[in-house]
Amino acid sequence: MFDNFKTYEIDFAGRPLVIETGKMAQLANGACLVRYGETVVHVAVTASPKPREGVDFFPLSVDFEEKLYSVGRIPGSFIKREGRPSDKAILTSRVIDRPIRPLFPKDMRNDVSVVCTVMAVDHDCAPEIAAMVGTSIALSISDIPWKGPISDVSVGYVNGEYVINPNAEQRKVSQMAVTVASTDSRIAMIEAGANIVSDEVMYNGIMAGHEANQKIIEFIKGIKAEIGKPKFSYPSNEPDEEMLGAVKAFATEDVKLALDTDDKSVRDARLKPIYEKVHEKFDAIYPDQAAKIDECMYKTQKNIVRRWLLDEKKRVDGRGMDQIRPLDAEIDLLPRVHGSGMFTRGQTQVLTVVTLGPVSDAQMLDGIDEETSKRYIHQYNFPSYSVGETKPSRGPGRREIGHGALAERALVPVIPTVEEFPYAYRLVSEVLSSNGSTSQGSICASTLALMAAGVPIKAPVAGISCGLITEGDRWMTMVDIQGLEDFFGDMDFKVAGTHEGITAIQMDLKIDGLTPEMVKEALEKTHHARDYILDEVMLKTIPQPRTELSKYAPKMLSTIIPVEKIREVIGSGGKVIQKICAECSVKVDVEEDGHIFVSGIDAENCKRAMTIIDTIVNDPEPGAIYNGKVTRIMDFGAFVEIAPGKEGLVHISRLDVKRIDKVTDVVNVGDEVMVKVLEVDDKGRLNLSRRDALIEVEGLVPENEISDTPRRPMPRRDDRRPMPHHDDRPREEERPRASNGFIANTNKPRESQD
Repeated sequence: MFDNFKTYEIDFAGRPLVIETGKMAQLANGACLVRYGETVVHVAVTASPKPREGVDFFPLSVDFEEKLYSVGRIPGSFIKREGRPSDKAILTSRVIDRPIRPLFPKDMRNDVSVVCTVMAVDHDCAPEIAAMVGTSIALSISDIPWKGPISDVSVGYVNGEYVINPNAEQRKVSQMAVTVASTDSRIAMIEAGANIVSDEVMYNGIMAGHEANQKIIEFIKGIKAEIGKPKFSYPSNEPDEEMLGAVKAFATEDVKLALDTDDKSVRDARLKPIYEKVHEKFDAIYPDQAAKIDECMYKTQKNIVRRWLLDEKKRVDGRGMDQIRPLDAEIDLLPRVHGSGMFTRGQTQVLTVVTLGPVSDAQMLDGIDEETSKRYIHQYNFPSYSVGETKPSRGPGRREIGHGALAERALVPVIPTVEEFPYAYRLVSEVLSSNGSTSQGSICASTLALMAAGVPIKAPVAGISCGLITEGDRWMTMVDIQGLEDFFGDMDFKVAGTHEGITAIQMDLKIDGLTPEMVKEALEKTHHARDYILDEVMLKTIPQPRTELSKYAPKMLSTIIPVEKIREVIGSGGKVIQKICAECSVKVDVEEDGHIFVSGIDAENCKRAMTIIDTIVNDPEPGAIYNGKVTRIMDFGAFVEIAPGKEGLVHISRLDVKRIDKVTDVVNVGDEVMVKVLEVDDKGRLNLSRRDALIEVEGLVPENEISDTPRRPMPRRDDRRPMPHHDDRPREEERPRASNGFIANTNKPRESQD
């Protein structure tokens, strides 16, 4: 039945890579099933038979579809099917899109769709890598015009050694995660996150990935040679040479004058009448070709900008090649928020706001990865007004999600551990004005906001981009590219890091790849640039993180208790933990491993709650002083609860510094009283004293007639009702409870409680 069914196999980083073709999706232009270890990804590519009308770009779409059956899970939604793609799926789609897009003909307008469906996941074999390789194979064997193949690998750095396609355990300890895509001669894409690694370590890792890709590229070339289809022809959208020459001759001088400014709004205003003049002259000469006339204007501007850069070493705003635009940084722009920072570079301006919350506010992830939550969340918004346009807001697109993830990746390595700073973070970067590399502006603004919020980050992080212009064998780079240089240039190489090393890289290309020399120069220039940004602007605005949080930020304390004590802290039906939260106005989160996090606006309330928890978990020590509540009154004394399940007797002789006749002369049920622990007997029963607490804390002097011995004899044990103790008292839920609960005293707290 499947006459064209073929399989191909190769060893890929120590695991089998098996490609199956000719069995599935036979109506697609190209398709393959990729088996990498036990990971299975199906890739299908299709192209429309005719070009799309009225577009001035190549309409390519890439979808990485995560199916939860691939990891044996049923979707948690009401309709029990996958919904919108996860952020991870969108980011993977972008990583696949970036290296394959420049290899399509620039004048083609046929829609092309790439669909990668994850069908089974072996966490030791990343489905993203399988999807990229499958995309390259499906396009190579299809009839769609494409100048591949490419390959990609993931590069880790474990114990000083580079690891190609690290497994799940290696990824947990790796100092970097770098995805490198390559053609047979050049580096086509870099996406990296790193734990502050040096430029040298990063560069050598990129080269290791590029070398590993060559084996897979040769493998794909062999498949293409055997079963590849002839490429179809398409109607070119390129204007003919006569039209291009005529438009250039007519408009070049005017366009030069329009482009020669550092103000984007001035440039746009100058170009508008030039476009009108060009269409007024050429629409009649070339009827029904308005799109091609616009393409001629695009090529005219591109030629001018590139000639200035390559021949005259001139940038449109007059800067030197390694000169950064004017910089400015501010903090504390917004009242009541937990932290805010604004970073301005030329006409690019980003405001970031930090919100701190309890660890339980971490984002739950519903995808195919092993990661199920994250406590650092970075979101990026790009409103239309930031580029002077008028469009309604419709939520974040793929670009916004990608830029937010890049900023998140850049800052996660400097975020303190949950043990050091037990908070969840949400950072929102609002782009106020955009003229080049807002993603790197959001990294700088976010560092300022975190430091202003009092987050003890390990080191400040800055980001900057590097551009590239190529012409044959000639090429040159420049730092801090603005929008025009990005639009007409060949590369946007974004690097974020500290003084010591790199934390994130994202590289976008419009050409088929970079040489090693280009990569090395880009890394060197961006390092010098981010050092300048940190030293000259950011650290002069705020030299180190604040030592105190905003008064509006929640205060957080944490501790670890034995797992077997968790039930006591939570209580039957959650009664104990709910009572702690209500009494102290705090939020208490208990983890399965015994970690407890207490958060609240008032630090003293948090300490009180932590003292109560400590009292529940550990037996009170003699000499400790607590605030408790009277739960029962007896003739011989009062029972006081210092924490749920921790109740002791205050004998009538120890209720006050003076003689009393009745217990109710001093206390009643529900009263809050300060008591000192005198003794914990061998059965765990507490003997408490209000008298000793008053003497020690308030300095009261006992009256002379008060004796340390009881003023009236105690009845014999067999003549009186047995005293209740821990074994025969009513259970916690059966005992009468005071309406106001209890309060734990924080006077003289133990070191472990802090």
